[in-house]
Amino acid sequence: MDWRDWELFCEVVQHGGFSAAARVLGHPKSSLSAAVQRLEANLGLRLIERTTRHLRLTDAGQTIYQRVRPLFAALHDTHGEALAMSSAISGTLRIKSPYELGAHHAGPVAIELMRYYPDLAIRIDVEHEIVSPVAENYDIVFAMLEQPLPSTGIVIRKVSSLERGLYAAPALLEKLGEPRTLEELARLPMLIGPHDAPWALTTPAGVTEHLTVQKARLVSSNADIRLQAALAGLGVLRVTASFTDAAVAAGLLRRILTDHRCEPLNIHALLPARQFVPAKVRCFLDALDVHARGDRVEGA
Repeated sequence: MDWRDWELFCEVVQHGGFSAAARVLGHPKSSLSAAVQRLEANLGLRLIERTTRHLRLTDAGQTIYQRVRPLFAALHDTHGEALAMSSAISGTLRIKSPYELGAHHAGPVAIELMRYYPDLAIRIDVEHEIVSPVAENYDIVFAMLEQPLPSTGIVIRKVSSLERGLYAAPALLEKLGEPRTLEELARLPMLIGPHDAPWALTTPAGVTEHLTVQKARLVSSNADIRLQAALAGLGVLRVTASFTDAAVAAGLLRRILTDHRCEPLNIHALLPARQFVPAKVRCFLDALDVHARGDRVEGA
């Protein structure tokens, strides 16, 4: 009996279909289909009704999934805890991160760590949607504070706060005028993310005010798309300072309202709830903290 076929059947059901499971696991869709077909042949049961639009479990498939899935979940937890008892930095570290954090923080840290630890492989999926690390089989899911976070089966740990600023192209400021107050800023077109709360800015007098965006010219979860729009002079961008260093140095963007302080971008790590945190996860989070402070990442 091939227990791997049982596990792959559970993965297909958990992710809602063969294509979705193939993307998460990194397996060909055909191999997952073959595994389920072998399992059905060995059991003499039809487990999944396949249609062109969706996947539906048979009664037998539903019963087997409900009984078997917790067993594999427990097995993976035990395996992860056993690995966590070791100090070896090895295996595959699976990370999901928003673009802004992934491109300018998680990515550089991953590259540095792979230089120091030849047995460590890292997968970084750069997407804005927040998912459960347990359900999607990630070791770390990075999330922004503004977004609602999952609340079950996970540990939420604040890992860093990144400085943010307001930026605009010189051409836009020449055309519409550079704002000196929040009232003047509110009259300019904005480039925002879909989950943006009202922008919190602390005035020189130490008073925190909230700017509700009235004129969103662009809404995108991808910070690079918002950056491109800012460079084209289409609106004001609020983003982490490190994301715009090159454009500011080249004179393509200018930081505005410099006497106001933007609320920092608070980054949280969503981790599967387990007794032991794997060494590779601890190492990555420690290195990310060093990177956020502007120091060089060093090996263990």
